[in-house]
Amino acid sequence: MNGLIVIDKPEGKTSFDVVAEVRRRLKLKKAGHTGTLDPMATGVLPVCLGEATRLAPFILEGDKTYEATLLLGAATDSQDRTGKIIARAEVPALCRADIEKALQRFRGEIDQTPPMFSAVRVDGRHLYELAREGKEVERQTRRVTVHDFELVELASPRLRLKIRCSKGTYVRTLGHDLGEALGCHAHLTALRRTESGGFTLDQSVRLDDLARLSPVEVASRVLTPSQALGFLPAIEIPSELVTRLVQGQRLPIAALKIDPGPDGQRARLLSQEGGLLAVAEWNGGGLQYLRVLARAG
Repeated sequence: MNGLIVIDKPEGKTSFDVVAEVRRRLKLKKAGHTGTLDPMATGVLPVCLGEATRLAPFILEGDKTYEATLLLGAATDSQDRTGKIIARAEVPALCRADIEKALQRFRGEIDQTPPMFSAVRVDGRHLYELAREGKEVERQTRRVTVHDFELVELASPRLRLKIRCSKGTYVRTLGHDLGEALGCHAHLTALRRTESGGFTLDQSVRLDDLARLSPVEVASRVLTPSQALGFLPAIEIPSELVTRLVQGQRLPIAALKIDPGPDGQRARLLSQEGGLLAVAEWNGGGLQYLRVLARAG
Protein backbone atom coordinates (compact mmCIF):
# COMPACT_ATOMS: atom_id res chain seq x y z
CA MET A 1 0.00 0.00 0.00
CA ASN A 2 1.48 3.31 -1.15
CA GLY A 3 -0.18 6.66 -0.57
CA LEU A 4 -1.44 8.88 2.22
CA ILE A 5 -4.16 8.53 4.82
CA VAL A 6 -5.40 11.41 6.96
CA ILE A 7 -5.80 10.41 10.61
CA ASP A 8 -7.84 12.35 13.16
CA LYS A 9 -5.31 12.07 15.97
CA PRO A 10 -6.81 11.42 19.41
CA GLU A 11 -5.67 13.21 22.55
CA GLY A 12 -3.02 11.54 24.67
CA LYS A 13 -1.03 9.88 21.89
CA THR A 14 2.18 11.13 20.32
CA SER A 15 2.41 11.43 16.56
CA PHE A 16 4.91 8.55 16.68
CA ASP A 17 2.32 6.43 18.57
CA VAL A 18 -0.22 7.10 15.82
CA VAL A 19 2.20 6.14 13.05
CA ALA A 20 3.15 2.93 14.86
CA GLU A 21 -0.52 2.02 15.23
CA VAL A 22 -1.27 2.77 11.57
CA ARG A 23 1.71 0.64 10.56
CA ARG A 24 0.53 -2.25 12.76
CA ARG A 25 -3.12 -2.11 11.77
CA LEU A 26 -2.40 -1.84 8.05
CA LYS A 27 0.48 -4.34 8.28
CA LEU A 28 2.99 -2.00 6.67
CA LYS A 29 6.75 -1.85 7.03
CA LYS A 30 6.97 1.87 6.33
CA ALA A 31 4.83 4.81 7.42
CA GLY A 32 5.59 8.34 8.56
CA HIS A 33 3.69 11.47 9.62
CA THR A 34 4.01 14.88 8.00
CA GLY A 35 3.92 17.30 10.91
CA THR A 36 4.13 16.55 14.62
CA LEU A 37 1.21 17.15 16.97
CA ASP A 38 1.74 17.34 20.73
CA PRO A 39 0.10 14.54 22.76
CA MET A 40 -2.48 17.02 24.10
CA ALA A 41 -3.46 18.10 20.57
CA THR A 42 -6.00 16.39 18.32
CA GLY A 43 -6.91 16.57 14.67
CA VAL A 44 -5.43 16.28 11.20
CA LEU A 45 -2.28 14.15 10.98
CA PRO A 46 -1.43 13.11 7.39
CA VAL A 47 0.40 9.77 7.41
CA CYS A 48 2.41 8.63 4.38
CA LEU A 49 2.33 4.91 3.63
CA GLY A 50 4.89 2.68 1.95
CA GLU A 51 7.01 4.32 -0.74
CA ALA A 52 4.99 7.53 -0.34
CA THR A 53 7.01 8.22 2.83
CA ARG A 54 9.56 9.71 0.40
CA LEU A 55 7.04 12.49 -0.27
CA ALA A 56 6.74 13.58 3.36
CA PRO A 57 9.14 16.57 3.05
CA PHE A 58 7.01 18.10 0.29
CA ILE A 59 3.74 17.64 2.18
CA LEU A 60 5.30 19.04 5.35
CA GLU A 61 5.78 22.42 3.64
CA GLY A 62 2.08 23.27 3.69
CA ASP A 63 0.31 25.72 6.02
CA LYS A 64 -1.64 24.54 9.05
CA THR A 65 -4.94 25.67 10.61
CA TYR A 66 -5.79 25.26 14.30
CA GLU A 67 -8.57 25.89 16.79
CA ALA A 68 -7.14 26.70 20.21
CA THR A 69 -8.51 27.42 23.68
CA LEU A 70 -6.41 29.76 25.81
CA LEU A 71 -6.76 30.18 29.58
CA LEU A 72 -5.71 33.61 30.84
CA GLY A 73 -4.19 34.25 34.26
CA ALA A 74 -1.45 31.63 34.47
CA ALA A 75 1.68 30.60 32.57
CA THR A 76 3.07 27.05 32.59
CA ASP A 77 6.54 25.74 31.84
CA SER A 78 5.23 23.79 28.82
CA GLN A 79 2.95 26.65 27.66
CA ASP A 80 -0.05 24.29 27.87
CA ARG A 81 -2.13 22.57 30.54
CA THR A 82 0.24 19.61 30.80
CA GLY A 83 2.94 21.73 32.47
CA LYS A 84 3.53 23.23 35.91
CA ILE A 85 2.22 26.70 36.67
CA ILE A 86 5.18 29.08 36.92
CA ALA A 87 3.41 32.45 37.12
CA ARG A 88 -0.03 33.84 37.91
CA ALA A 89 -1.62 37.23 37.35
CA GLU A 90 -5.03 38.82 37.71
CA VAL A 91 -6.97 38.88 34.47
CA PRO A 92 -8.01 42.43 33.60
CA ALA A 93 -11.39 43.32 32.18
CA LEU A 94 -10.87 42.76 28.47
CA CYS A 95 -13.02 43.62 25.51
CA ARG A 96 -12.71 42.40 21.94
CA ALA A 97 -10.92 45.59 20.93
CA ASP A 98 -8.21 44.96 23.55
CA ILE A 99 -7.62 41.44 22.31
CA GLU A 100 -7.75 42.45 18.64
CA LYS A 101 -5.05 45.06 19.29
CA ALA A 102 -2.83 42.42 20.90
CA LEU A 103 -3.50 39.85 18.16
CA GLN A 104 -2.37 42.29 15.49
CA ARG A 105 1.18 42.12 16.87
CA PHE A 106 1.42 38.43 16.00
CA ARG A 107 0.12 38.47 12.42
CA GLY A 108 2.39 38.29 9.40
CA GLU A 109 6.05 37.30 9.53
CA ILE A 110 7.26 37.15 13.12
CA ASP A 111 10.31 35.85 15.00
CA GLN A 112 9.35 33.09 17.42
CA THR A 113 11.47 31.48 20.14
CA PRO A 114 10.85 27.70 20.35
CA PRO A 115 9.57 26.59 23.77
CA MET A 116 11.83 24.57 26.05
CA PHE A 117 9.38 21.67 25.84
CA SER A 118 9.98 21.01 22.13
CA ALA A 119 11.93 18.61 19.91
CA VAL A 120 14.35 21.30 18.73
CA ARG A 121 17.97 20.25 19.30
CA VAL A 122 20.62 22.38 20.97
CA ASP A 123 24.15 20.96 21.11
CA GLY A 124 22.82 17.55 20.11
CA ARG A 125 20.11 17.33 22.76
CA HIS A 126 16.36 17.84 22.51
CA LEU A 127 15.13 20.90 24.38
CA TYR A 128 12.50 18.82 26.17
CA GLU A 129 15.26 16.63 27.64
CA LEU A 130 16.93 19.70 29.09
CA ALA A 131 13.59 21.06 30.30
CA ARG A 132 12.87 17.84 32.21
CA GLU A 133 16.21 18.32 33.97
CA GLY A 134 15.09 21.77 35.03
CA LYS A 135 17.46 23.52 32.63
CA GLU A 136 16.71 26.45 30.36
CA VAL A 137 19.08 27.35 27.54
CA GLU A 138 19.25 30.13 24.99
CA ARG A 139 17.35 29.34 21.80
CA GLN A 140 17.61 30.87 18.37
CA THR A 141 14.47 32.55 17.11
CA ARG A 142 12.75 31.24 14.01
CA ARG A 143 11.01 33.21 11.30
CA VAL A 144 7.44 31.98 10.88
CA THR A 145 4.33 33.36 9.19
CA VAL A 146 0.97 33.75 10.92
CA HIS A 147 -1.57 34.27 8.14
CA ASP A 148 -4.62 34.49 10.42
CA PHE A 149 -4.90 34.89 14.19
CA GLU A 150 -8.55 35.48 15.05
CA LEU A 151 -10.65 35.65 18.20
CA VAL A 152 -13.59 33.25 17.85
CA GLU A 153 -15.05 33.61 21.33
CA LEU A 154 -14.34 35.70 24.42
CA ALA A 155 -15.52 34.07 27.65
CA SER A 156 -12.98 35.45 30.10
CA PRO A 157 -10.74 33.99 31.41
CA ARG A 158 -10.93 31.75 28.31
CA LEU A 159 -10.40 32.70 24.69
CA ARG A 160 -11.17 30.57 21.67
CA LEU A 161 -8.88 31.33 18.75
CA LYS A 162 -8.37 30.31 15.13
CA ILE A 163 -4.86 30.28 13.71
CA ARG A 164 -3.56 29.65 10.19
CA CYS A 165 0.21 29.58 10.06
CA SER A 166 3.30 28.30 8.30
CA LYS A 167 5.10 25.10 9.19
CA GLY A 168 7.28 25.29 12.28
CA THR A 169 4.96 27.66 14.15
CA TYR A 170 4.40 26.79 17.81
CA VAL A 171 0.77 27.59 18.65
CA ARG A 172 1.57 27.07 22.34
CA THR A 173 4.08 29.88 22.10
CA LEU A 174 1.63 32.13 20.27
CA GLY A 175 -0.81 31.61 23.15
CA HIS A 176 1.85 32.23 25.78
CA ASP A 177 3.08 35.38 24.05
CA LEU A 178 -0.47 36.67 23.62
CA GLY A 179 -0.97 36.28 27.37
CA GLU A 180 2.16 38.31 27.99
CA ALA A 181 0.96 41.00 25.57
CA LEU A 182 -2.34 41.17 27.50
CA GLY A 183 -0.39 41.48 30.76
CA CYS A 184 -1.86 38.46 32.49
CA HIS A 185 -0.02 35.30 31.32
CA ALA A 186 -1.81 32.44 29.51
CA HIS A 187 -1.50 28.80 28.46
CA LEU A 188 -3.30 26.48 26.03
CA THR A 189 -5.93 24.13 27.40
CA ALA A 190 -7.02 22.61 24.06
CA LEU A 191 -5.64 22.46 20.53
CA ARG A 192 -7.18 20.92 17.43
CA ARG A 193 -5.62 20.96 13.97
CA THR A 194 -8.37 21.26 11.38
CA GLU A 195 -6.20 21.44 8.25
CA SER A 196 -2.63 20.60 7.29
CA GLY A 197 -1.20 21.23 3.85
CA GLY A 198 -4.66 21.14 2.26
CA PHE A 199 -5.77 17.97 4.08
CA THR A 200 -8.86 18.45 6.25
CA LEU A 201 -10.88 16.76 8.97
CA ASP A 202 -13.51 15.83 6.37
CA GLN A 203 -10.93 13.51 4.79
CA SER A 204 -9.78 12.02 8.07
CA VAL A 205 -10.26 8.62 9.66
CA ARG A 206 -10.45 8.18 13.41
CA LEU A 207 -7.64 5.93 14.63
CA ASP A 208 -10.06 3.56 16.38
CA ASP A 209 -12.04 3.14 13.16
CA LEU A 210 -9.06 1.72 11.27
CA ALA A 211 -9.49 -1.62 13.00
CA ARG A 212 -13.19 -1.76 12.09
CA LEU A 213 -12.89 -0.84 8.42
CA SER A 214 -12.63 -3.54 5.78
CA PRO A 215 -9.55 -3.58 3.50
CA VAL A 216 -11.71 -2.16 0.70
CA GLU A 217 -12.96 0.66 2.96
CA VAL A 218 -9.43 1.48 4.07
CA ALA A 219 -8.19 1.52 0.48
CA SER A 220 -10.96 3.96 -0.42
CA ARG A 221 -9.63 6.41 2.20
CA VAL A 222 -6.02 6.23 0.99
CA LEU A 223 -4.96 8.99 -1.39
CA THR A 224 -2.61 8.05 -4.22
CA PRO A 225 0.86 9.64 -4.24
CA SER A 226 -0.31 11.96 -7.01
CA GLN A 227 -3.41 12.97 -5.03
CA ALA A 228 -1.28 13.53 -1.94
CA LEU A 229 0.66 16.16 -3.91
CA GLY A 230 -2.44 17.57 -5.57
CA PHE A 231 -1.43 21.09 -4.53
CA LEU A 232 1.38 20.95 -7.11
CA PRO A 233 0.73 21.51 -10.83
CA ALA A 234 0.87 18.35 -12.93
CA ILE A 235 2.95 17.71 -16.05
CA GLU A 236 2.18 14.62 -18.12
CA ILE A 237 5.29 12.86 -19.40
CA PRO A 238 5.05 11.13 -22.82
CA SER A 239 5.70 7.39 -22.54
CA GLU A 240 8.77 7.62 -24.77
CA LEU A 241 10.43 9.96 -22.23
CA VAL A 242 9.74 7.94 -19.08
CA THR A 243 12.93 5.90 -19.39
CA ARG A 244 15.00 9.08 -19.65
CA LEU A 245 13.29 10.41 -16.53
CA VAL A 246 13.93 7.21 -14.58
CA GLN A 247 17.59 7.37 -15.56
CA GLY A 248 17.79 10.94 -14.29
CA GLN A 249 18.34 12.47 -17.73
CA ARG A 250 17.19 16.01 -18.45
CA LEU A 251 13.91 16.12 -20.34
CA PRO A 252 13.56 18.16 -23.55
CA ILE A 253 10.99 20.77 -22.59
CA ALA A 254 9.91 21.27 -26.20
CA ALA A 255 8.74 17.63 -26.28
CA LEU A 256 6.49 18.27 -23.28
CA LYS A 257 4.70 21.04 -25.20
CA ILE A 258 4.59 23.33 -22.16
CA ASP A 259 6.09 26.65 -21.24
CA PRO A 260 8.80 26.56 -18.54
CA GLY A 261 7.70 27.70 -15.12
CA PRO A 262 9.45 30.24 -12.89
CA ASP A 263 12.56 29.09 -11.05
CA GLY A 264 11.68 27.34 -7.81
CA GLN A 265 8.19 26.30 -8.85
CA ARG A 266 7.58 22.61 -8.16
CA ALA A 267 5.52 20.17 -10.19
CA ARG A 268 4.27 16.59 -10.24
CA LEU A 269 5.53 14.57 -13.20
CA LEU A 270 2.88 12.03 -14.12
CA SER A 271 2.71 9.04 -16.44
CA GLN A 272 0.01 9.01 -19.09
CA GLU A 273 -1.94 6.70 -16.74
CA GLY A 274 -1.80 9.33 -13.99
CA GLY A 275 0.81 7.66 -11.79
CA LEU A 276 3.37 9.83 -10.01
CA LEU A 277 6.79 9.43 -11.61
CA ALA A 278 8.71 12.22 -9.88
CA VAL A 279 8.63 15.57 -8.16
CA ALA A 280 10.65 18.25 -9.93
CA GLU A 281 11.46 21.93 -9.72
CA TRP A 282 11.89 24.46 -12.50
CA ASN A 283 15.45 25.73 -12.72
CA GLY A 284 16.87 27.76 -15.61
CA GLY A 285 14.10 26.71 -17.99
CA GLY A 286 14.51 22.99 -17.26
CA LEU A 287 13.16 20.50 -14.74
CA GLN A 288 15.42 19.49 -11.89
CA TYR A 289 14.38 16.26 -10.17
CA LEU A 290 13.81 16.45 -6.42
CA ARG A 291 12.47 12.93 -5.98
CA VAL A 292 12.10 10.14 -8.56
CA LEU A 293 9.64 7.43 -7.60
CA ALA A 294 9.52 5.46 -10.84
CA ARG A 295 12.00 2.64 -11.28
CA ALA A 296 13.70 1.23 -14.36
CA GLY A 297 12.27 -1.93 -15.81
